[in-house]
Amino acid sequence: MNLALKEHLKALEEGHINIEVRKDREKLGDILADDFFEIGSSGYFYDKKDCLDSGGVVLMQMTLHDYQIYPLATDVVMSTYFIEDTTRKRNTLRSSIWKRIDGRWQLYFHQGTITPMQLDAISKE
Repeated sequence: MNLALKEHLKALEEGHINIEVRKDREKLGDILADDFFEIGSSGYFYDKKDCLDSGGVVLMQMTLHDYQIYPLATDVVMSTYFIEDTTRKRNTLRSSIWKRIDGRWQLYFHQGTITPMQLDAISKE
């Protein structure tokens, strides 16, 4: 596994869930691919415009754990991880697909699924 790529994508993923980034349309827009879409933990679909328009509305304090990457194709990687959401007092399992577009990694797809699992049940990095 490419450790440098894993750390780079993890930093981008942490930016995606960061309160300050989500409040900044330009920063969030740089992370999301133009054709980005998401299946939220709510069960609803969102696209880039939806996320940019509402990025700062529901701000949560979240921490990311057990980040893993899985190459799918040249310049396409899936990541999985666990989120501890202390604001809403719930946890989610997450997956993302990252694509290298015009020489930089952008978030193409994201999904969150609410889980009853707790942090101590997740493998440690």
